[in-house]
Amino acid sequence: MKIIDAHSHLWLRQDTTWNGMTIRSKENGRADFLGQEVQMVPPFMIDGKNSAEVFLSNMNYAQVTAAVVVQELIDGCQNDYLEEVVKTYPDRFVVCGMCDYLSVPKEENALAEEAVLLHGKGFKGIAVPGHRLILNDRRIHLNSKEMMLLFKEMEKLGIFLSMTLADGDIQVGEMKEVIAECPHLKIAIGHFGMPTIEGWETQIQLAEAPNVYVEAGGITWLYNSEFYPFPSAVQAIKKAADMVGMEKLMWGSDYPRTITAITYRMSYDFIIKSKELSENDKALFLGENAVRFYGIQTEVDLPYIKNMSE
Repeated sequence: MKIIDAHSHLWLRQDTTWNGMTIRSKENGRADFLGQEVQMVPPFMIDGKNSAEVFLSNMNYAQVTAAVVVQELIDGCQNDYLEEVVKTYPDRFVVCGMCDYLSVPKEENALAEEAVLLHGKGFKGIAVPGHRLILNDRRIHLNSKEMMLLFKEMEKLGIFLSMTLADGDIQVGEMKEVIAECPHLKIAIGHFGMPTIEGWETQIQLAEAPNVYVEAGGITWLYNSEFYPFPSAVQAIKKAADMVGMEKLMWGSDYPRTITAITYRMSYDFIIKSKELSENDKALFLGENAVRFYGIQTEVDLPYIKNMSE
């Protein structure tokens, strides 16, 4: 079974602000995060670096063929580092660039021009953390003229959109307009629509459109209080499949934040071990759908290596 991670993150250092609050890497995997200290990454990442090399080691151990690297405003723009990742590991990572959404563009097409530059540097997608565009003092609407020009340029370039939405249906209406205006733009809705929040089904239903899929990045974090083997997460996956079909759903880990609580392998093997899903559904969800959506052709031999403790 080919396993593809449709939602992960990489950075060399977090040092940014969002909505007037600080996010900054500290020692031992901790970070100042929006007014509190959190364990951002596992404590063995003592320098706060979340590098491609460490992730590849986790991927090889967990037998994950390739990973899609998205971006988040709370991590700061990582375009410069991720451009290096694109060049160094083109077969193992599908990488998203990120535009400067929070600066008021001098020209209406400034974001679209950024997308052209990022595409030229090898980025296969653009990440839009839509839920971070709702600020205390303003809101950047997904269907604004600047954003729509961005999406139409992406459609023209043939690059995909990785989109995370605000909880529930807050941005669903705007997203429907984007989908209608850009019917050939490949769109992956992130975080599985936040299934622990009321109204999450409206985000899943966006995948009724032929060009829209849903990825489950962070689903183990959402059900962390229940913990492994996350039976409610499996039920959410089944419910989403009933709505739009299993062929529209993709697994994602939200690495590295989620592996402060579980191992990387655990972020998907609860699916493999579940008796609630068929073998065909598992194959679609864990890899085949992502191969089709992202056009991943990577073939790599990743044999199982026995643990010393087995």
